[in-house]
Amino acid sequence: MKRIALLPLMLFFAWMAAPRAAQQPAAPAATDAPAGGDASDEGIPVTSDLVKRKCGTCHKADEKGRLSRISYRRTTPEGWELTIKRMVALNNVKIEPAEARDVLRYLSDHQGLAPEEARPAAFEVEHRQIDFEYASDHDPDKDKQIANETCTACHSMGRVISQRRTKDEWSLLVAMHRGYYWLVDFQAFRRTGPPRREPGPDGRPPDNRHPMDVAISHLSSAFPLTTPEWSAWSATMRPPQLKGTWALSGYQAGKGPIFGTVTIAPQGAADSAEFTTQTTYTVPRTGEHVTRTGRALVYTGYQWRGRSNDAAAQHELREVMFINPDWRHAEGRWFTGAYDEFGIDVRLDRLGSDPVVTGISPSMLRAGTSGQELHIFGAHLPAQLAAADVNLGPGLTVDRIVSATPDELLLSASAVKSATPGRRSVFVAGAAGDATIAVYDTVDFIKVTPQAGLARVGGVNFPKQYQQFEAIAYANGPDGKGDTKDDIALGLVDASWSLEEYTATFTDDDKDFVGAIDGKTGLFTPNVDGPNPKRPHNANNYGDVWVVATYQPAAGDPAVQPLKARAHLLVTVPVYMKWDQPEVGK
Repeated sequence: MKRIALLPLMLFFAWMAAPRAAQQPAAPAATDAPAGGDASDEGIPVTSDLVKRKCGTCHKADEKGRLSRISYRRTTPEGWELTIKRMVALNNVKIEPAEARDVLRYLSDHQGLAPEEARPAAFEVEHRQIDFEYASDHDPDKDKQIANETCTACHSMGRVISQRRTKDEWSLLVAMHRGYYWLVDFQAFRRTGPPRREPGPDGRPPDNRHPMDVAISHLSSAFPLTTPEWSAWSATMRPPQLKGTWALSGYQAGKGPIFGTVTIAPQGAADSAEFTTQTTYTVPRTGEHVTRTGRALVYTGYQWRGRSNDAAAQHELREVMFINPDWRHAEGRWFTGAYDEFGIDVRLDRLGSDPVVTGISPSMLRAGTSGQELHIFGAHLPAQLAAADVNLGPGLTVDRIVSATPDELLLSASAVKSATPGRRSVFVAGAAGDATIAVYDTVDFIKVTPQAGLARVGGVNFPKQYQQFEAIAYANGPDGKGDTKDDIALGLVDASWSLEEYTATFTDDDKDFVGAIDGKTGLFTPNVDGPNPKRPHNANNYGDVWVVATYQPAAGDPAVQPLKARAHLLVTVPVYMKWDQPEVGK
């Protein structure tokens, strides 16, 4: 019996091992630069004595000061951090934390990415839970499809497109994956079977190439080491001058817009890339007033990596932002949580002496409403204002200014019954910003975001992953139809929340076990890991449910009947291996 049970496993290992020797890419000698045509002179010389001292034992230098492997790659601070950790864990590199930070800074600055190269992969470093699509089934570039399928079998494409390598380095990266993680050889490279030697059902000619070779060819062409973008950026790169006060505007899921200021101060020398921050902001929907202090490093002249803390609540946020080359704007995400699922989308704008309008709350006003209180947020707002100094757009009037401070106005406004639905920009004494207010006749429908949510059970051996849902109100646009391009998004509204069964299997009972949703806030809290003896077959507490939002229109709104919408929520198992580089912001 033992022989019979072991035979399929033995055949599987033999099948996997047999073709390896023929398909393993040849590695260049440790001291060689990548070979091949005009690319033979590629490679970035390493000038740091610390990097050469700590890395040079294994990575040999050539006559041009290029270190094998290291000089033929560029990536983000997170990418270099992962490499340093791997060298320490697998190759017993001896390096002190302070030295590792200096090595990381040098490599990120001298062998990083240009802003144009990094932005498409921003979701990766900002830890956004999005469904990024690098290539679709309808993409005419079949090699791009194959590369996408090969890499995303194990991780997001963001980790791939945030790197630049020579062709030999892409080959060696594939070889490293096959050597360190032998299961990936089947999962990513052989799962789809051998190369197709017969014409495909769609008439495509035979393709004798292995998916691994296709991926190498595509990646080396799409993401080469030498690019015009990096050449231009590295020639002008310098430590950013960020000292001053910046207007903060952002959005926090479940709470809505936030408005405030961030004061940035450099640390050390004038050309230092280290900063401290003092942040204050208001959450209009909840009435919260938050103060935070933080520290940050800026890599490659524009990549902000920081941490800030609310002293009262001990609530730490990691900060990832992209600083515009003009040093006047920055945007990104501040996040926390075991899975970085809680976050704020932020934008910073450098302040001068002129007044700036950053937002308005509430950001919707029904036609025919009078005496509605509105809060306008900004900076350097005039202390002495007349009602006529605030312009909300056609059909809207400011009845009176209730109170005024440099960063907030409270006013009473009205909208005539005949006001045309749509969004209007807000002006204060001629100053404007991104603030807009939506005028509507009635709330016609709502949508739940995200439409596809994800949570993870936990709390015993692994942490839980939560999921925040929101109800967004809409008015039909000029065409009078819902869910079309001219719909008017009105913004976040209060709704009551519940769960309904998502029938996926017979005797489905997921709703009773996956967890619970807060009926007022829309925050879903998953159950513990399991297994659960109360479930059939002693199953874990995972499953699918519908998340349902019910919105009751405000008094006076013609839509008196409750509006409902729903979204799909998948509650699954924990992430048992999580790759993260939190130290880049320390």
